[in-house]
Amino acid sequence: MSELLIVRSKLKDYIKLNISGDFGEALSKEVERLIKKAVERAEANGRRTVQARDV
Repeated sequence: MSELLIVRSKLKDYIKLNISGDFGEALSKEVERLIKKAVERAEANGRRTVQARDV
């Protein structure tokens, strides 16, 4: 997936340090990995709803 799942401007508000250009992309990939894992867990449990406990 090439679209960022995070909002770069929100990162700048949260992180009070300089942010490298590739940080947002790396963070987005990690978020995507967590989402995929949560979806797989929900499906394995026979649910069609992803819940906080799946993370």
